[in-house]
Amino acid sequence: MNVILLLLSITILFSIPLLIEADAQTSYDVNIPTGAANPDATYFWQSEKDGSTSGIIEIMVGDTIVWKNADTAAHTVTSGTASDGPDNLFDSGLFAPGKSFSYKFTETGNYPYFCLVHEWMDGSITVTTGYSIIPNVGKQAGDGSIFFDVEYDFNGVLSTVAIDEQQKSITFEIVSDMVSGNNDLELRLPSELLDGPFVVWVDDQKLSDFEHIQDDGLNVLLVPLDADSKIITIVGTSIVPEFGPMTMVILAVSIVTMVFLSQRFKTRI
Repeated sequence: MNVILLLLSITILFSIPLLIEADAQTSYDVNIPTGAANPDATYFWQSEKDGSTSGIIEIMVGDTIVWKNADTAAHTVTSGTASDGPDNLFDSGLFAPGKSFSYKFTETGNYPYFCLVHEWMDGSITVTTGYSIIPNVGKQAGDGSIFFDVEYDFNGVLSTVAIDEQQKSITFEIVSDMVSGNNDLELRLPSELLDGPFVVWVDDQKLSDFEHIQDDGLNVLLVPLDADSKIITIVGTSIVPEFGPMTMVILAVSIVTMVFLSQRFKTRI
């Protein structure tokens, strides 16, 4: 009897990490509704996580999305965009009504997807480590070739309003109502996007009580906000390069060509 209890205890002990891991990883359903094959349909996806019909869903690393086909037509769930084509990360192939396709996301990032047969059906999955993400920050600057996903922790939703290369600043807008509770914002800015020292403005008021922590290539800003705050502007000392790598190569080639031609012109004279 004692041996049986001992074996049972050992089994339970070794099962605890597995139970914790299973609980930490979640599966979310995204339904393809009846009529989605029609471009005039009211919506093409419905997330059971939050009821959203945009096809956009935010999850954490290790989570799984299950796309379920409730339409009368076959569809695909293909990573990439209709304009650029598949990016070969995942592809369901055609799956019939009543069937499903699942994919587990193991890395952070923004993953667009669409239906190869019905290209107006598109969406995206944002995978975080517990932080929310503003994708493609910096794409508005320079030639658009250098940009970053910016992580933040906040009880509302942020979006990028503008990047001012001359002022070396990025402005964010709060685009949702804040949930009651702590209104402090933790903003994680890559140093290559915007570097400090920083000045922080909230609704045209300069703050003096924010915190700045440098963490392995990240500038972590802790910004206290009020429940009615709307606009946050972060001013730094250097911002995402005005010219991307390809532009710099073209510029260098142009300079070398101009020098070469000018030398040849002088020689002929």
